[in-house]
Amino acid sequence: MHIIAVGLNFRTAPVEIREKLSFNEQELASAMKTLSGQKSILENIIVSTCNRTEIYAVVDQLHTGRYYVKAFLAEWFGIDKEEFSPYLTIYENDGAIEHLYRVACGLDSMVIGETQILGQVRSSFLLAQEETIGTVFNQLFKQAVTLAKKAHHETEIGANAVSVSYAAVELAKKIFGDLSSKHVLILGAGKMGQLAVQNLYGSGAKKVTVVNRTFEKAQELANRFSGEAKPFADLQHALSEADILISSTGANDYVVTKRMMSEAERTRKGRPLFMVDIAVPRDLDPELDELETVFLYDIDDLNGIVESNLQERQKAADEIEIMLEAEIVAFKSWLGTLGVVPVISALRQKALTIQAETMKSIDRKLPDLSERERKVLNKHTKSIINQLLRDPILHAKELAGEKHAEESLELFMKIFNIEQEVALQKEKEEQLHTSITSHSVAYQS
Repeated sequence: MHIIAVGLNFRTAPVEIREKLSFNEQELASAMKTLSGQKSILENIIVSTCNRTEIYAVVDQLHTGRYYVKAFLAEWFGIDKEEFSPYLTIYENDGAIEHLYRVACGLDSMVIGETQILGQVRSSFLLAQEETIGTVFNQLFKQAVTLAKKAHHETEIGANAVSVSYAAVELAKKIFGDLSSKHVLILGAGKMGQLAVQNLYGSGAKKVTVVNRTFEKAQELANRFSGEAKPFADLQHALSEADILISSTGANDYVVTKRMMSEAERTRKGRPLFMVDIAVPRDLDPELDELETVFLYDIDDLNGIVESNLQERQKAADEIEIMLEAEIVAFKSWLGTLGVVPVISALRQKALTIQAETMKSIDRKLPDLSERERKVLNKHTKSIINQLLRDPILHAKELAGEKHAEESLELFMKIFNIEQEVALQKEKEEQLHTSITSHSVAYQS
């Protein structure tokens, strides 16, 4: 049994390749069920976002597992394998486990530490629980989700803004605190301005005014945020009302000058104005910073904040790497005990059978026992069994992690004479897996 991760992401493949191998949310469950019908695939989960498509699978052999995952991708998307194979990355066993943990924690994301990917991993996991995973991935993905939550809770990985628009929002929060009552003025309706107002709006700002040389574009952006559009000729009046100004036009000269702002200050009654200049060349006259009530930032200021915050996130990422190593060891330790599960189950079953037969014998020889007396005897005979089995079970788990585990467990089974019971346990597991596979194939047809 092996674990593999096969996929591509924003680092390994251009967008024109990624979009060809992207699963939409509605077809994800069906795709996983189809993949489970492929030869060699024992369990699988597919994670697909705008930046990555990755297939995690438990396979019986590495080379056939890789082959059939690629074959599935080619058939599902109707693309020749040669077209996408050069862009694939394949992780195996320890590498696949580590990669999943890094993805879930946001360490492999375009924006390090982002939390959206955790939700996407969890959603795929919940979908897969219905049909396409078993013992191994149920444990692995639970552990990955738990680790990611712990990493975000115990470190500062997501605490600092790492984009210009987010940095602008964080600065506004520092100055004003609550943004819900603040009036946001957007000067220019380009992409950067849109991102900034979107982040401000998401942080609680509710009143938005857009000023643009083309009034129709101003109206379009304003409508997206239930705001108001004003013609460029009304900029002076808009400056008098705003609390936050974000400017990103294509002008070659300063759009807002110190003189213009000095005029607006007369009606502002000392209220502070937070001004962010995202434009290159700059829209806002640097001399605006000389005004007492103006807090002026340009794109270099914001980039400096972003760079500093990225360094802080990297420090947190280093902490998570240490946490991640411990989780890999823990999962491998758990994985190592899987081979002993049928042995432990068989040992328990044999012991409980003996206990049940003993209770029947007691019932025959002491038919006048009260119900309470029977319950006491039943409880104490089970307690004796549990105490007797505790040390052998612990020893069996230790044997599973040794170099010659198979030979040691065979001797263990002979000592307790449970070879037949173990064979029956394994047969039940195989029947269950066959039943799940048959159900998936029937679903596809």
